[in-house]
Amino acid sequence: MSQLFVLYEHAAGYGVFEVLEFEEIGLMVPSIEESIKELSRFKSVVKLTGFSPFKTAVTALENINAVSEGIVTEELQQFLDITVPKGKKKKTVTLGVADAKLGAAITEALAIQCNHTGSVPEIIRGIRNYFPNLVKGFTNQSAGVAQLGLGHSYSRAKVKFNVNRVDNMIIQSIALLDQLDKDVNTFSMRIREWYSYHFPELIKIVPDNYTFARCAKFIKNRKEMSEDSLAGLEEITMDSGKAQAILDASRSSMGMDISVVDLLNIEMFATRVISLADYRKELVEYLHSKMSCIAPNLATLVGDQVGARLISHAGSLTNLAKHPASTVQILGAEKALFRALKTRSNTPKYGLLFHSTFIARAGARNKGRISRYLANKCSIATRIDCFNETSSSVFGEKLRQQVEDRLKFYETGDVPKKNLEVMKEALEEFEQQQSQQMDQSVNGGGSSEKKKKKKRKSEGTNGNSLTEANGGGGDDDSKDEPVTKKKKKSKKSAN
Repeated sequence: MSQLFVLYEHAAGYGVFEVLEFEEIGLMVPSIEESIKELSRFKSVVKLTGFSPFKTAVTALENINAVSEGIVTEELQQFLDITVPKGKKKKTVTLGVADAKLGAAITEALAIQCNHTGSVPEIIRGIRNYFPNLVKGFTNQSAGVAQLGLGHSYSRAKVKFNVNRVDNMIIQSIALLDQLDKDVNTFSMRIREWYSYHFPELIKIVPDNYTFARCAKFIKNRKEMSEDSLAGLEEITMDSGKAQAILDASRSSMGMDISVVDLLNIEMFATRVISLADYRKELVEYLHSKMSCIAPNLATLVGDQVGARLISHAGSLTNLAKHPASTVQILGAEKALFRALKTRSNTPKYGLLFHSTFIARAGARNKGRISRYLANKCSIATRIDCFNETSSSVFGEKLRQQVEDRLKFYETGDVPKKNLEVMKEALEEFEQQQSQQMDQSVNGGGSSEKKKKKKRKSEGTNGNSLTEANGGGGDDDSKDEPVTKKKKKSKKSAN
């Protein structure tokens, strides 16, 4: 004979249900599926044995967090010890659970045989559907309130990270930066084509998109330009020769005349493009500040944008830290990798790391080598950034120097330092940096205390001078008293 009990974790508390006629039903899972469709039929299959409600929302959150991690809390342990009967020789007891990890923990803690396969998932599904009807004094409304409150607190606890080290901002900002690059380029080409009907010579004189948009906004109608416009053009182009060339070209331009309304639209569109380009510069500075806080070593090694693209492609800094160096090397080249594996051709040497300056500086023969070496250093830098509590770019600077030395080794043959020596130096510098920061914080706090002591001393000296002026003696005795007290204290501490 075997007896089956099922543990169900609800937002309101723990429930243990006994499955009736287990031997017959266990062999017929389809019959359980049919019984779930109707409450009356399901009540004949399942019977409530015990229910332990959570006393507060805090205990509910603690218990559900423990269940999600496969940990048996004291409350759950006591409840199961009271509710689930112990098995005998002729009669075995099995506890059905939804999570195999939790079942292993219960078996280890209480020596109760647990099962999460077979008919158990279907029974738990039925309990989930009819749970308010199976527990007395429980309604659908109260169940919904409990689930909503616990759901909010559970998700809030899961999302609660250090605000200064949230890598989601890096992922969003690098995606926006790439989108802005495409949009600014497209809009700038539109301005070039649009304004070239009126002033086609300006494209050859001013090839830069941002400067062209500023010039188009400043010039407007080329026929209205004069010598007074040279100062404004020099400020935009930062070149007096270009400003004079624009003025000369405007006087002999082959462009067509344009109406005021068309010029107004071009000016408005140029203003939008200029504002987008300015915002892109601000976004680059913002990305730099976020990378220096979250991944300073990776940013020092490969740059802000390449490091941010690696984090974005991996999904998070933690995911990137979990990747091996061989995966980091080809991140961003997945299509080429699978195509190479399918056609049995050469696999790609680099993905997003191709945008790093090191690979551009390496020779054609050494690009694959330096990309493999750089990926190795990137994985080290990422793991330091991810798991180090204090952010510092010391390791990134040392790793960058290692890549520089490896490039020199490929060119000249100079043997670089070993990684063990470099990491020891980096650790020493990091410890020195930490000690300096501690000293600065201590000195910063102590400086105010020193000022207060100086004020007290000055007040004390003023008081003594007054007593001396009044003819009062005994200053030596007052000075000696605290000294004797200190001596007594030091003797006690020595004893």
